[in-house]
Amino acid sequence: IYPREQGHQNLEAMKAGMFLRKVKSRTWKRQRHYKLQEDCKTIAYKSSWAINSYSTFSISDVEAVRAGHQSEALLSVADEFPADRCFTLVFRGRRGNLDLVAESTKEAQAWIQGIGALMENMENMDESTKLDQWISDWFSKADLNKDGRINFKEAKKLLKMMNVDMNEEHASSLFKMADKSKSETLEDQEFVEFYKMLTERAEVLDLFQDYSSDGQSLSQCDLEEFLREEQLEGEGSYEHALQLIDRYEPSDTARMNHMMSVDGFLMYLTSPEGSIFNPERQDLFQDMSQPLAHYYISSSHNTYLMEDQLKGPSSVEAYIQALKRGCRCVEVDCWNGSNGEPVVYHGHTLTSKILLKDVITTIANYAFKASEYPLIVSIENHCSIEQQEVMARYFRDILGDMLLTNTADSSELPSPEALKRKILLKGKKFENESENPTGEVSDEDEAAEMNKDSPVTESPPTNGKKLQQNLCKELSDLIFCKSVHFHSFEHSRTSAKPNEMSSFSESKARKYSKEAGSDFVLHNTRQLTRVYPSGMRTDSSNYCPVDMWNMGCQIVALNFQTAGMEMDLNDGLFTQNGCSGYILKPEILCKRERLFNPEKRDDYHPLLFYVISGQQLPKVKQKAWFIVDPLVRVEIFGVPLDQAKQETKHIDNNGFNPLWNETLQFTIHTPELALVRFVVEDYDKASRNDFIGQYTIPFTSIQPGYRHVHLLSKDGTSIHPSSIYVHIKITEQ
Repeated sequence: IYPREQGHQNLEAMKAGMFLRKVKSRTWKRQRHYKLQEDCKTIAYKSSWAINSYSTFSISDVEAVRAGHQSEALLSVADEFPADRCFTLVFRGRRGNLDLVAESTKEAQAWIQGIGALMENMENMDESTKLDQWISDWFSKADLNKDGRINFKEAKKLLKMMNVDMNEEHASSLFKMADKSKSETLEDQEFVEFYKMLTERAEVLDLFQDYSSDGQSLSQCDLEEFLREEQLEGEGSYEHALQLIDRYEPSDTARMNHMMSVDGFLMYLTSPEGSIFNPERQDLFQDMSQPLAHYYISSSHNTYLMEDQLKGPSSVEAYIQALKRGCRCVEVDCWNGSNGEPVVYHGHTLTSKILLKDVITTIANYAFKASEYPLIVSIENHCSIEQQEVMARYFRDILGDMLLTNTADSSELPSPEALKRKILLKGKKFENESENPTGEVSDEDEAAEMNKDSPVTESPPTNGKKLQQNLCKELSDLIFCKSVHFHSFEHSRTSAKPNEMSSFSESKARKYSKEAGSDFVLHNTRQLTRVYPSGMRTDSSNYCPVDMWNMGCQIVALNFQTAGMEMDLNDGLFTQNGCSGYILKPEILCKRERLFNPEKRDDYHPLLFYVISGQQLPKVKQKAWFIVDPLVRVEIFGVPLDQAKQETKHIDNNGFNPLWNETLQFTIHTPELALVRFVVEDYDKASRNDFIGQYTIPFTSIQPGYRHVHLLSKDGTSIHPSSIYVHIKITEQ
């Protein structure tokens, strides 16, 4: 794997194991012993007090390695441990980071480079190697005495661990067939055979035989016919068939003869190309030269919070996570801090405080890592004039050329393309020199709304309807998007400037969409609108963003730190267009002359889902004997007329390869606003079903045909190789 000598030395040092100091804060620092396992895929660690038990994590769970003082915990001990001995492991999903300090620079380098190389190695594996890798991981879990073989009893235990409850006679006969050496045990390769017989997918074999001329393989012509007839690929299918054979056929002989075996066919179907998501829509494919108001913008609320709104920790890590997920609008709540240093936290609550300069530095470092398109920083300003001057200095000095300050007058906002790699500040601003230098924080504003709604506040705000807030000129000059009080749609239409933006709480936005839906849509063709969660959501829960997107609202701010259906929908919408954080709104929401009526459409498409089977669903409860009873629910989100859900029956005791064979049918009237969410749950007749996995996709990004839906965890991270197999037909009506 490692041609370079250095790489080899790093791995050897990691396998030998070493003591690293785990740091949680300035006061919490403990020695742990870490070592790389022989499989080069797992790291085991134990604390000094654990005599002989190790805990483990997988290299595939690590998203990034950061060298030096790149976390709050390590910054807090910077005076004690030099940067060249410190590093941070960042995990996928919402699992906390691991901050470590090595005994020497050399040891730190061994881990930083070693883990980096192992991660790269895993990234570059092809699908078939990944599958073999996954099978051999299970094999080593089952091989309890580590002699490289497993007996039938261990195999049965393994099947339970893999979420399958199968007939003992059937399992036994397959075991005997796989035991070529007649030793009554399976060795590594024999186990792979046993696994492949177990997972033989009749539903894929049937489809394969429908298109195979000789019942044994697919010729290039057979495969072309399948791509044309079932996957609706049309032009270029013949060339594509050859590419697929080259890419996925494991047998050299078949590949040279331009044939595909059933193994190759299965590899193709489970690959990204056989996925439900149309690959043409995964890269940047939209026109990015229209005014900003024509785009949905991925937006976070109270970005600094890791947990709830009352006493959870504030952290720059929360900004890093949101920016890495493609978020393009972050929120900064600024308050007076000690020693003249403004701080960021959720005012009047017990949430912890972080320094504004640390937040701005983090934004400067991560703003354009996931997307080059403009980042909006929404400032809620509660600072004195003195500390506002400090704020202005930090924004200017730390962001430098990235900060966009010239508010050129024009009839509409610039485009994402024109604003690439620019940071736009949104906040209070006065128009001209003579304007009274007090910005009004009105009751429409988030701060006031929160104080009105919030059940817990440290100090009650003034009872007056308007809260006066002085504004400093230096800060006002840096603001690009001016926060304004919303008077009425009529007022906006006649006098609003393009860079003026109003914020609505979810309840206000809902009220306007009910009372004046078409005016709201029209308003959003010209002005940016920001919607934020109600002040009552102290648990950081979210509202459903779809209702706001239907009105054309661009900045629909959600609590990124809270997993669940609402964030699934946000991730689903923003996965397309290169995860750039900008999605061009459908034409019906950008036209100023024609009113959009979601209730009346003639050109609608019915959609047929045929849910066939599931593969290797993860366990819900980690008990050895516990097997899931899975069902699939398909949910449509979109205009009111299209909202619908249907589910399959549940399959008893099989999370391994359940077969549903059911058809679910939906009629979609406004496809350009529809999102489709697949949810797999463990049926429970006595209580609520347990969540197993989900996948959300814009209707317009669906590829028809026989497809795999690769499931994601509650956190939105992959749970490879768990998937469901569907047949999708979209018919015009």
